[in-house]
Amino acid sequence: MGRVYVTGMGVVSSLGFGREAYWSALVEGRSGISEVSLFDTSNLPRNLAGEVKGFVAKDFMTEQEARRMGRCSAFSVAAARMAAEDAGLTSRELAGERTAVVVGTTMGEANVLGELQQAWIHEGAVRSARLPRYGTTLLPIHVARAFGASGMVQTLPAACAAGNYAIGFAADQIRAGRADVAVTGAVEILEKLEYQGFVRLGAMSPDLCQPFDANRKGLILGEGATMLILESEERVVRRGARPLAEVGGYGLACDAHHITRPHPEGEGSITAMRLALEASRIGPEDVDHINAHGTGTSANDSVEAAVIRAIFGERPLPVTSIKSMIGHCMGASSAMEAVACVMSIETGIIPPTINYETPDPDCPLAIVANGAQTGAKVDVVLNNALAFGGYDAVVCFAKPGRLPEGAGEVLA
Repeated sequence: MGRVYVTGMGVVSSLGFGREAYWSALVEGRSGISEVSLFDTSNLPRNLAGEVKGFVAKDFMTEQEARRMGRCSAFSVAAARMAAEDAGLTSRELAGERTAVVVGTTMGEANVLGELQQAWIHEGAVRSARLPRYGTTLLPIHVARAFGASGMVQTLPAACAAGNYAIGFAADQIRAGRADVAVTGAVEILEKLEYQGFVRLGAMSPDLCQPFDANRKGLILGEGATMLILESEERVVRRGARPLAEVGGYGLACDAHHITRPHPEGEGSITAMRLALEASRIGPEDVDHINAHGTGTSANDSVEAAVIRAIFGERPLPVTSIKSMIGHCMGASSAMEAVACVMSIETGIIPPTINYETPDPDCPLAIVANGAQTGAKVDVVLNNALAFGGYDAVVCFAKPGRLPEGAGEVLA
């Protein structure tokens, strides 16, 4: 068993590449929302997203590797290579059967599927060269090939909670002795079919993402990838690495209520948060900060606020939603938010929820509004992911050594 540590992180985002650039932008409260350029939105009433711009796959891999991948796989490999460098690990050190690769997503290579569909419609056939670039199963395989990692690989398509699912599952592999190190995280790309779907649902804001604000109008989609390097305590000590944070316990639950609407009393969400605390061997009083799911939709924010109050009472616990800056990156969301959790622990800074103007009586939370909170005591953070279909996943991150022995182990 033993502890599991985060030792490196890599990010591809609308705010920049690499954890330092990404973190600096979050702390500054910079918006990564811009007009969509990846596809034509002229026939849609919305045209904004947290689109990743300036990404060149060949900056992170060979031209031959880039040709084999769709945008989603390329994001994954780029983030993984940045994470390995951040952890001070070479490909040789990640090669072999003791390295696991676990990647979360919602739709995977959705743009490749769109290309195949268009080829069938306009050309009457699909060229065989396009087919090997499609499939969610390819995401961890491409990452594993990048390092020569021959341990277990897994894709977890767990809606907008996929990142937390992946991180929890990867940590389990290390705790169970099946791996010494894991490359894990999540990825999502913008694709017109998904974008149109959210427009038709009436869930998209025309201008700003304003989580927990009384005048919030909906979410804004985003894209990106985050990969974390997780290592066993024994391996960290052996190679003299400096852990950034510990992965504590996590909680998983399902609302079992509705495909798009959260349970009105937040039943699954309450269960997931409670299980995360129990698995981490801590109580509500030990948590210093919550990185909220905070989509900016009316129902989701109100229910999440009620859930937080149900667990933590009236305590003014700092709450923030970085979706206000990067958009809702779907399957990648909670992995990208995991970076913010770890960096808050590392720096004592909590990034802001931007665009927050009018407090909502239905969301009586201590929102970190419009400016970062500095000099904070941030030893323990909860990362909330409360997704479509009632996928609820909450992961606890903590300062190394802060959690009791046995934190994260499966409860008897």
